[in-house]
Amino acid sequence: TQKTVDGPSSKDWRGGRAASFNIIPSSTGAAKAVGKVLPALNGKLTGMAFRVPTVDVSVVDLTVRLEKKATYEEIKAAIKEESEGKMKGILGYVDEDLVSTDFLGGN
Repeated sequence: TQKTVDGPSSKDWRGGRAASFNIIPSSTGAAKAVGKVLPALNGKLTGMAFRVPTVDVSVVDLTVRLEKKATYEEIKAAIKEESEGKMKGILGYVDEDLVSTDFLGGN
């Protein structure tokens, strides 16, 4: 839980800073969670979080090294295909201009 005003934190200095005025780097278990859902990626991901004044929504900035060349359109098509196939319900894909609250409720 992030504080709404600056104050002491038992964990670290950043944890005591006000959420409403700062982008606060923090740790996250998201990379470990992905490894549990996608065993082929277990131990291959690292992650960090940025605490910002938003409601409960997360974002992933993923950088990968591909085995062969691919265009941006091909990568998007592959992700979309997986989100509609064996990753349905785990991986979502949208191609609309949305903001964080549009993702509340998983739709």
